[in-house]
Amino acid sequence: METVISIVLIAVGFILLIKGADFLVNGASSLAKRFNASDIAIGLTVVAMGTSAPELVVNLISGAKGANDVVFGNIIGSNIFNMFLILGISAVIYPITIQKNALWKEVPFSLGITVIFWVLVNDKMFFGAESNSASTMDGIILLVLFVAFLTYIFLNMTRGGSESALDGDDIVLYGSLKTTLLIVFGIAGLAFGGQIIVVNAIKIAESFGVSERLIGLTILAAGTSLPELATTAVAAFHKKSDLAVGNIIGSNIFNLLLVLGATAVINAPLTFDSALNTDLYVVMLGTVMLFLFMFTLNKYKLDRAEGGVYLLGFIGYMIFLFQRM
Repeated sequence: METVISIVLIAVGFILLIKGADFLVNGASSLAKRFNASDIAIGLTVVAMGTSAPELVVNLISGAKGANDVVFGNIIGSNIFNMFLILGISAVIYPITIQKNALWKEVPFSLGITVIFWVLVNDKMFFGAESNSASTMDGIILLVLFVAFLTYIFLNMTRGGSESALDGDDIVLYGSLKTTLLIVFGIAGLAFGGQIIVVNAIKIAESFGVSERLIGLTILAAGTSLPELATTAVAAFHKKSDLAVGNIIGSNIFNLLLVLGATAVINAPLTFDSALNTDLYVVMLGTVMLFLFMFTLNKYKLDRAEGGVYLLGFIGYMIFLFQRM
């Protein structure tokens, strides 16, 4: 009975998490527009952070509770869900075109920071340490790279209208009271939803003898990736390729640099299980596949067949994951 209650509470937590992120994005976007921030800046900062807010909240709470496997499993799993499941579904809905600038800059950057993260947390492999962990310094390095990424975004805000992550006409300008309430309730939804999910996910893991790592890579990763799934699928349906690809690549970058960077700085040291290296390799593989697919079939386009390959890869990964447990 306790397990059933925990499952119900996790579902409630995800609802609070997703609605909280939605409220926060809408409120913050309205606030930014009220102060005449550019539409591109709003889309690439406020909205991108908003879709990564569930991961950030879940990780900060998990880190504070010492659930390190949940911390790393959630982010690595979310990035795998983003690359293989969400991008795959989006490409099957409608072939996705990727601009040359994104292909040669954002995609390699995403791969590069994944490799950097891999080096930072594998202290035994690269630095001869006795254990693997994400230290405060590792977190600072990730946050510095995050600031560099934001600087790059602002310096390239006007490189083309089609690069806009969010059309200004989609942003509703609310009154001061409603804007404030949206932000307040959004933050509250994220905080309470994240707390409920983490506590009950750990309870389920303990009751079934399932590792926290597996819970993080599956249930939590899937749940916190729902905002990205909704945004990317809708963008693909409306044939907005830049938004679909930008949301996935941007989310993966935010997850690694901002979410894990902040979690490490606040809760360091975070012990890293080397078994997760295999899952990190899957993230790297998915990013390399995206680059290579741009030169097969139709150039600079992720076709339905290639989206199908991503989906098959995701199914294969899930089978491997549960066999490994």
